[in-house]
Parts: sequence; C-alpha cells; structure tokens
Amino acid sequence: MSDAAAPDPRKPVAAFDARAFLRTVPEEPGVYRMIGAEDRVLYVGKAKNLKRRVSSYFQKTLSSPRIAMMVAQVLRVDVTPTRSEAEALLLENNLIKSLAPRYNILFRDDKSYPYIELSGDEFPRLAYHRGAFAKGARYFGPFPNSWAVRESIHLLQKTFQLRTCENSVFQNRSRPCLLYQIKRCSGPCVELVDRERYAADVKLAARFLDGRASEVVDDLSARMQAAAERLDFEEAAACRDQVRALQAVLHRQFVDSRKDEDVDIIAAVEEQGMACVNIAMVRGGRHLGDRPQFPGNAAGCSAEDALLAFVEQHYAVHAMPARLLVEAPSAALREVLAELSDTPCALAAPRFAAEKAWMEMARKNAGLAILARARDTGRAEQRLEALREALDLPDPPRRIECFDISHTMGEATVASCVVCVDGQMKNSEYRRYNITGITGGDDFAAMRQVLERRYGKVAAGEGLCPDLILIDGGKGQVSAARAILAEVGLESVAMIGVAKGEGRKPGLESLIFPDGREPLHLEPDAPALHLIQEIRDEAHRFAITGHRARRAKARIGSRLEDIPGVGPSRRRNLLAAFGGLDGVRTATVEDLCRVEGINAALAQRIHDQLRG
Repeated sequence: MSDAAAPDPRKPVAAFDARAFLRTVPEEPGVYRMIGAEDRVLYVGKAKNLKRRVSSYFQKTLSSPRIAMMVAQVLRVDVTPTRSEAEALLLENNLIKSLAPRYNILFRDDKSYPYIELSGDEFPRLAYHRGAFAKGARYFGPFPNSWAVRESIHLLQKTFQLRTCENSVFQNRSRPCLLYQIKRCSGPCVELVDRERYAADVKLAARFLDGRASEVVDDLSARMQAAAERLDFEEAAACRDQVRALQAVLHRQFVDSRKDEDVDIIAAVEEQGMACVNIAMVRGGRHLGDRPQFPGNAAGCSAEDALLAFVEQHYAVHAMPARLLVEAPSAALREVLAELSDTPCALAAPRFAAEKAWMEMARKNAGLAILARARDTGRAEQRLEALREALDLPDPPRRIECFDISHTMGEATVASCVVCVDGQMKNSEYRRYNITGITGGDDFAAMRQVLERRYGKVAAGEGLCPDLILIDGGKGQVSAARAILAEVGLESVAMIGVAKGEGRKPGLESLIFPDGREPLHLEPDAPALHLIQEIRDEAHRFAITGHRARRAKARIGSRLEDIPGVGPSRRRNLLAAFGGLDGVRTATVEDLCRVEGINAALAQRIHDQLRG
C-alpha cells in the first residue's frame, strides 16, 4: 500500500484541482484523508470504491452544509488503497484515533452492544456476551440493552433448558444443580439428557434467535403430535409446554407486528444544539427496546449527518437486519449501505401503522434523551463553576484526576486514578497501579510512586494534563504529591487534598491546599463538595476493588503453595478446574480426585487444609 503523491507542505499550495486529482484515484477499496491548511487532517473515510466515494464530495450539490464547509477547506486529498474492505475499515479506525479529524462524527460506544452466545462446546452453553467473538461460538444480536438479552436468555432457558453455567462448574458437577430442579436446565453435566436430544434443543434455540420463531413452534408441534401417536405422553407433554411458553412470549412481545421479521428503526433528532440517534431493534417480530446515542466531535452536525455517520459505523461492525426503517431514505444513505454490504438490507420509510408507531416511539425517546442530557450537562456546569469559585481557580476544571491508596495492613497495596471530564466520570480512562518496593503501609511512598508513574509520562508528552488533581488524604499526602509534581515540572497544576472529617462522616471533609493556606470547609449541601465527594468515592471504590483482587490472588497462591505435594502444575489444574480458590475450598474429596494429577491421599490433604 502506498499513498498518492502529495505536495511538499513547506511550499505554497495552489487551489485544489479536484477534476485533475480524481483522474488519478483508483477504483479500489481504501482510505482517503481530506487535508486542509497547515497539513491539518479534516476528515478520514473508507470506501469500497475510492474513486466513486471521493468523487461524491466534489459534486455541485452536496449532502449537507457541514460537508460543504469541509470541502471548501480541502487543499489536497491523500488516498491509501488497501487489499480489502476489512483492511480499509481497520486502517480508518486507526487513523481516526491517532489524528482526531475535526469533521469525523464519532459514536464511540457502538461496540458495547450485548449479544447472546452459544458456545462451541459438546454441550453448548447459553451466555450473555460483550466484547470480542471467540472462535467456534455462535453469536446472536446485537441487542439494544442488557435487559433484552437477559429476557431472551430467560425465555430460552424456560423453553429449551440449555445450560448457562461456566465450563469450570459444568465439568466438575457430581449432581444436578437448582436450575435442573426448577426445569431451567436439562442436566447435561450429569448426563440426564443425551447428546442428540440436547443438540436438537440447541438447534431450535438457534433458529428462534435467528428470528424463525414460527418454524420453531411448527417443529415442536409436529414433535408433540409424533410423540402422542407413539404413546410417548411424557415427551408430548414436554413439547406442549415448550410451545405454550413460546406462544405466550410471542403474543406478549409482538407489539403490532405479525411477522417473524428483523427490523432496525433509526430516528435522528436535532434539538437544543444536540443531535441524537436512537436505534430500536425488532427481532423475530419482537420489539426488544431501543438505545439512544450521542455523537462526539459533532459541532454543527445535523440530524442527517448524524444518521449517516451512525449507519456507517454501526453496520461496519454489526450484521444488518433484513429491513431498515428511517424517516426519509436519502441517496447518500443508500450509497453508504451499498458500500457496507453486497446484499444490503431493504431501506424504506415507515408505511404501515406498526412501522409508524415504532418510528414515533424512537423519535420520542431520542427527544427525551436530549432533554436528559441537557439537564445533566447544565447540572455538571453548575457544579464545575461552584468548584471554581470555591477553590479560586481561573477557569472551571474540565479534567479532574483523583488518586487513592488501598491496602490491608500494608499488604497488596494498590493505587487508583479516576478521571472526571466536564463533570462526568470517564470509566475508560481509569487506571490502577500495583505499588511495589515500599515499606508496607507507607501511604506517602505509595502516593509518590503512583504520581511519579502517572505524571512522568504526562510531562514527557504521553498523556493529557489535568486541570485539577484530587488527593484522598491530608497534609502528608499532599506534600508528597506536590514534591513529585515539582520534580516533573507540573507544579502549576492545581491540587487539593480531601481529608476525612471527624468520624469519617460525609460533609465534614477538609480541603487541604499545598501552598499552606488554611483548610477549606464547605457546607454539607454545597454543589462543589458533592462533586468532590463523588469523584473521591469513585477513586476509593476503584482502589479497594483492585486491592481486594490483588490480595485474593496473592492469598490463593500462598494457601495452595503451603500444601505439600501441590506444585505449580497441580495448582494451575486445580484453579482452572474449579474457577478459583473458593471453588477448590468448597469441592469434595471426590471432586478433587477428578482433577489431573490429584490422587485420593492428596485430595484428602487439600480438603483438610483448606477447610481447616
């Protein structure tokens, strides 16, 4: 891959000759970059056909004023042909992350949709799933929210009785669990169902998740009839119960649809200077709910711009449904869908009563989401302004970082750093630091170490510098923190310590300044104090969670290492088989004997020592 030749940025740049440039663009998949003054990247995009996509920006009529504004600033276009559309998608994502182009509208949380997973095991497991897909498993979705996934899993458990337990539990059961007793699992762990019958139930569940619910009901009805004819009334009754369960949930969730259809309804709304895209999902005729999303980097973004950006980003990583409903399908939207798939879904405006009701509901929820965000934004701005006044800062602190130290009598010390941006906690930027090489319980040394590690990188240009640093502690921790910031050249950053009040009661905190000023005591109902408390409590929660995990890991190793005959290999086998020390501790001697390398005598020794 090689970029098209670009002029030397040090030389004067003539007006961009789009016609001459387009003659050189290949009809291949790839990535293009719109470049403006001072070599600033304005926009990064991908295309199945570079020539066709880039040409669309230089037509007489453009899709929106925002695009027209961007094109007016273009001084050159760089193109990078790739070997495939998948490679173009990966390159586009990497460039957007590294270049942060001004005109790219971003929906950052698009990959966080939940799925239902059917594992590739001999007896497949039904599970809630987020994240990367594992090889050999099947995934159904996406679903708009976790409730829709859990509701569907509950239905599948009730109807098909598939297992939901982890493999470490499944492989070490000696008797059926409670789910078997309440008829939510067929008990494959202890061979209470044969492989063929379980596989048939898995196949029916997969067809149901594929949106073929009517076929599943028909198959179960046929199976019930066949069982009755051969006088197998027990199986016939089981099939009857499955049919009833499916029909009950289908009647309850079909809303106004009478078809086994997969439809996405997308509504884009622009109000109060904000754009929101709301996607509602119908699978197998069941309305599963909706999910509003707000684009980032979207100043001046219209509803149509947001809709195009959402569709392109969402369906680049998620499967398209059979139909897509939008209020006013445009030529630009059809082109985007055509580039995303060789067999795009049917794009249409709502026509029937049910479709219009879905769209009205999606628009209404998008409007409500905008109102809620506007309210939260206003509240956050008020709290930041109150904090600025309380601490006598020149500007409201847009980025606040807070640190806390957690340990048990000096054991397994962990430091946390949580980040608040524009009054909202940014979970993706939280960090934990394992503290080593200090005297146990020396919180000052721990604070020095974490700040040196954190802000040494910031001083070297590898991270963002905060506007305000909060330290959970008193004068000692604040002094240690100030010394480290001075060493790395960040002493100008505002910082305060948050010292707990008498009896550690909320509302009695003292704010400690590094310059020797008298501690500040805010009123218990002060908005600035509430913001500080929220950030401090989140730092404490994040630190103690990390500390407990580190401590538990250390203790797991030490407890098993203390048992004669349990070396590294056997220890790994035990922890893998039972999912951790708690599982080993609750296992019977018979369970322990089934683990590779554990004989009866050693199993008895492990059992006695862990139970002692």
